[in-house]
Amino acid sequence: MSHSTLPRTAQEPVVPSPATAMAPTTASPAAGPDALLTSPEGEPPAAARTPADRGPLAIWPGSAAPLCHDDIAVGGVPLTELADRFGTPAYVLDEDEVRHRCRAYLRDFPDTDVYYAAKAFLCRALVHWVQEEGLGLDVCSAGELELAVTTGFPPERIVLHGNAKSPADLQTALRLGVGRIVIDSTSEIARLAAAVPAGSRQKVLIRVVPGIAAGGHAKIRTGTDDQKFGLSIADGSAQHAVTRVLAQPRLQLVGLHCHLGSQITTAKPYLSAVRRLVGLLARVREQHGVALPELDLGGGHGIAYRPGEPVLDTAALGAKVRAELASSCAAAGLPVPRLAVEPGRAIVGPAGVVLYRVLSVKRTGAHTFVAVDGGMSDNPRPALYGVRYAPRLVGRGSLAASEPVTVVGRHCEAGDVLATDVRLPGDIRPGDLLAVPVAGAYHLSMASGYNLVGRPPVIAVTDGHARLLVRRESLADIQGRDVGL
Repeated sequence: MSHSTLPRTAQEPVVPSPATAMAPTTASPAAGPDALLTSPEGEPPAAARTPADRGPLAIWPGSAAPLCHDDIAVGGVPLTELADRFGTPAYVLDEDEVRHRCRAYLRDFPDTDVYYAAKAFLCRALVHWVQEEGLGLDVCSAGELELAVTTGFPPERIVLHGNAKSPADLQTALRLGVGRIVIDSTSEIARLAAAVPAGSRQKVLIRVVPGIAAGGHAKIRTGTDDQKFGLSIADGSAQHAVTRVLAQPRLQLVGLHCHLGSQITTAKPYLSAVRRLVGLLARVREQHGVALPELDLGGGHGIAYRPGEPVLDTAALGAKVRAELASSCAAAGLPVPRLAVEPGRAIVGPAGVVLYRVLSVKRTGAHTFVAVDGGMSDNPRPALYGVRYAPRLVGRGSLAASEPVTVVGRHCEAGDVLATDVRLPGDIRPGDLLAVPVAGAYHLSMASGYNLVGRPPVIAVTDGHARLLVRRESLADIQGRDVGL
């Protein structure tokens, strides 16, 4: 099914934007995998250009284009129009950017299974986009799994993760026929094997801790022995798990898995992981006579949240990883296993923009606080691990000099800060519209019900059209869950 024929919501019919003729558009994904690589004039589209080519819009979706009155169009739709139509806060997701990034991964990692990491953000439309672009899915719960399968995603192309899978998670995975289950602890082995129906076998991978520190913050580094995920090579836990899984007739060990962390911007940690995992594969073959056919390197590919920040070059990563895997296996006398990767943030993060209205401006001594109508309930990441964003005033021109400000949320926490030391016009005032790019990943998926303000909607934009994907959480939704006294 073409992306242009995805179901529309009854509440929000598709309405062409008047900016369609004002902003450049990219080729439709229906034109084929290479349609977005070059424009009719032979120039790469914005999403494929280097950040320096796009100036202040370097970290924005590739379709982002300046309009008059300092507005910006994304997917051919002005952001001011979206704010007026859907209210704020609101997440805007560029469908073509998501699809372009899916295709880029398939191009950068040939002969590789690419699984979209659903924890970054998942909704029914995104399930369709990922399926249509040829990716698999990496899920972490029965909820994510059920949503994907009931939307029509093939369960055999899904991998289930989790350091502490519940009985419901495992039962749902087995009932729906999930393709792979990643074993994260030895206690999970017997429990999973006992749940597999007689006469069948469940394909599994073992999550290995290779002892490599990588990632943008201590809270998102998962490749070392001092955190909750996986089984260590260093203390023998991984080797012990291999032995136990091979002894289970209802489990089929097909490979090893590792995930080093998030926001990794160089290839070096991945190459080190390949060498250590191939070493473990060699020991498995030596001890058990089994050459495991799959190797999943997880994701964690870094993106830029502010102009000038480093970005992982996935094309270079794909070439280097495949070369290292081939040479390491040749040195060990092993057949080359099939590679898998699990990007999430790198696919959906740069495709998103979040819109806020300014509620107040408070100047206290040397500090200026710009408070907006959202905050840590729709984006907890700055409070969790210090992520820095680059908000921008849209929809109003200003001749005032820019000043450093702190953009804060509306919630009753001193830590409810969305962006520190960002420059906005000195005449910033209540009612102004702020847009924050790189908001597609870990915003709605990590959103909370703090202060009962309700979670924002998600709006897809493409080719000058906008449609609602996830509606705003209303007070009625919140009250409906409260069963009373």
